[in-house]
Amino acid sequence: MKIAIIHDYLNQYGGAERVVEAMHEVFPDAPIYTSIFLPEKLPPVFSRMDIRPSFMQRLPSLDRHFKKYLLLYPIAIESFDLNGYDVILSSSSAFAKGASMPQGTCHICYCYTPMRFVWETESYLAQEEFNRFYKMILPLALWRLRNWDLKTIDRVHHYIGISRHICRKIGRLYSRQADLIYPPVDLSRFSISEKQDDYFLVVSRLNTYKRIDLVINAFNRLSLPLVVIGTGPYEEKLKKMAKKNIVFLGRVSDEELAQYLGNCRAFIFPGEEDFGIAPVEAMASGRPVIAYGRGGALETVVDGLTGTFFRGKTTEDLIDAIHRFEKMSFDPQNIRRHAEQFDKEVFKEKIKSYVNEKFQTFH
Repeated sequence: MKIAIIHDYLNQYGGAERVVEAMHEVFPDAPIYTSIFLPEKLPPVFSRMDIRPSFMQRLPSLDRHFKKYLLLYPIAIESFDLNGYDVILSSSSAFAKGASMPQGTCHICYCYTPMRFVWETESYLAQEEFNRFYKMILPLALWRLRNWDLKTIDRVHHYIGISRHICRKIGRLYSRQADLIYPPVDLSRFSISEKQDDYFLVVSRLNTYKRIDLVINAFNRLSLPLVVIGTGPYEEKLKKMAKKNIVFLGRVSDEELAQYLGNCRAFIFPGEEDFGIAPVEAMASGRPVIAYGRGGALETVVDGLTGTFFRGKTTEDLIDAIHRFEKMSFDPQNIRRHAEQFDKEVFKEKIKSYVNEKFQTFH
């Protein structure tokens, strides 16, 4: 079986890129096609992979202006010559699912979400720091991309969603069934600590839609210690909001992150995510999670066993959940055992079996 991997773009290292890394461990001989590749933004292991970027690699200022090339990504993905492959495994939140398939090639799409900026345009625009000119022309560009997204639905033979939440969204928007394989979390990086401090912890990109402001407001009122790890465009505004009981650490090393997760009193997860890797990392450290009860958190956090939820979007809702949490008790070993179902090795075994099964039944 000759296989290739296609990914939207390799210009940052986040959850999707960790999936690509795990896919490469399962299929080490598979080349990775992508629109752009910025090796300086990724761990050194990516420079040792067979990565084949598109013509977009020659465009100027990719690191700063990659979003301005929005309409070129479909063209770049469709430009790849994929003849000779038995299976294409796409890793897609936007464009990779639309790759042109040769006849007789099985296309499996690991879908993080249907193209968010065309299906949830209003919330997308609210998240991004676009100037007025770009906000004026974006609706036309997004209309074109939405038509392309619809046109390319059936270039995929089998969809995999990263959560039940996303599987339902694929069914609703694409009218296609999706199978479920949770994304990989490297649990070997995390362990249960014998030490527990009294601080609560947030680990997040500091964007407006992550709702970290909700946490800041709650802890300003509660006067409990809060540690915030992460950077982003909303960082300075959040710092100005915060009282002295709240500490911002910015970026930290993987080793420091594991230590902060292991020693925290609880992890706070206030946003609605399609899956949410950070809460699983907290649970892998044996720590309970206080999460907003929407999206992927409902599939990873078990109320009363590994954490608790707040259902509303107000500061009062989060404060009520924290008061409720303070009366609860949790077993770190039980929390860790629950997290093990999301381990990277489980993902690798499932994705390998899935690809082999679908290839065998394709012809």
